[in-house]
Amino acid sequence: MKTAVEMPIVGLRWNRYGKASATQDAVIEIRIWFNAKVKYLSTRLRAYPKEWDEKNKRVVNRFDAAVINRQLEKLIIDVRQVIYDMYEEGNIDIDAITARLKAKRKPAVAFLDFVEKRKEIRKYGNSPDSQERYERFWRFIQEYGKFRTFYDLSEQKVMELDCHLKKKNMKAKSRWNNYHRFLNSFILDAMKEGLVQSNPYDRVKIEKGNDYDGIEKCLTPDEFQLLKTATIPDARLERVRDLFVFHTYSCLAYHDLRAFDSKKIQEVDGGKVYTGHRGKTKIEFTVPLLSPALDILEKYKGKLPMLSNVKYNAYLKEVATAVGIDKPITTHWARHTGATLLLNAGVPIEIVSKVCGHSTIKMTEKIYAKLLPKTVVAAVSEVEEKLILKHKAYGTE
Repeated sequence: MKTAVEMPIVGLRWNRYGKASATQDAVIEIRIWFNAKVKYLSTRLRAYPKEWDEKNKRVVNRFDAAVINRQLEKLIIDVRQVIYDMYEEGNIDIDAITARLKAKRKPAVAFLDFVEKRKEIRKYGNSPDSQERYERFWRFIQEYGKFRTFYDLSEQKVMELDCHLKKKNMKAKSRWNNYHRFLNSFILDAMKEGLVQSNPYDRVKIEKGNDYDGIEKCLTPDEFQLLKTATIPDARLERVRDLFVFHTYSCLAYHDLRAFDSKKIQEVDGGKVYTGHRGKTKIEFTVPLLSPALDILEKYKGKLPMLSNVKYNAYLKEVATAVGIDKPITTHWARHTGATLLLNAGVPIEIVSKVCGHSTIKMTEKIYAKLLPKTVVAAVSEVEEKLILKHKAYGTE
């Protein structure tokens, strides 16, 4: 049961500036008073002094008076309905009434229809991976079903979406990058076209997470070794495990793994190297293929046992269970695991950045430069040994 609250007072106001005369009409406005604040909304209807009954707040002495009065009554009803909806949502904001009224008056323009058309424009010229993300969001927003009209674009609905995603145990970065960011971009497009007047994301603080969220999504060296060497009796899962191992050693994004072509492997200084450009950013990458990766290529005669990203992710959960790893492994874990293993093995970050195809070393530092505890201990121990030797040399021990 809702607690009783003070509701806005809604009425009509004519000739607010007192300039009406026998030769000058004045606009009829809707006056909203709430918490000592007054908001006026123009009805775009006007009347001369002889045509306005101030006591009853009605138009008189006109052949179309009945029609105009019905229009005024309808406008008042619409405003009161908007206020009631705000009350139901738990936040009455009289400054937002204008935008809500405009949304109500455009029932023929559905937000879902707008998103469907707009996504095709946003997809144009983007990588296949980015295009698929727009399609994935489109499928989600249809299934979710709570953002169908422009009227649905409220602060309350945005918060409900965030709570819905949290219940799925999504981290902040994933919620923002895969859902809120896309919804926000379509709302901004709608604002540019005048379909909505305000953006709920301006008034709701949604946690965006940070680049460090991703570094937790990797296997430790021991876990990766377990997965790589475990005997898996199921041929289907063995293929998935082998694909993940190659994926880890290559540090490729899924889209680039799918486009892998063994014919492009080159021999450089006695080693095998695979180069290309990332489908997402077009940045060049250079991947030295170590013997475990080459062994897998040889096992499958140069053609990786690829499968869709959806099936790959689903089967990886089965692989993890089969080898005794209690982590929600996904395809992207391979890239994180590979880069983290390289860094912790002492490979310079500049080289890791080149392998991953990052645009800058700072990006690599942000996402992957997390030293495992054993590496930290080893590094400190090495410094300590050097200090001891230095002290001995100078006889300061």
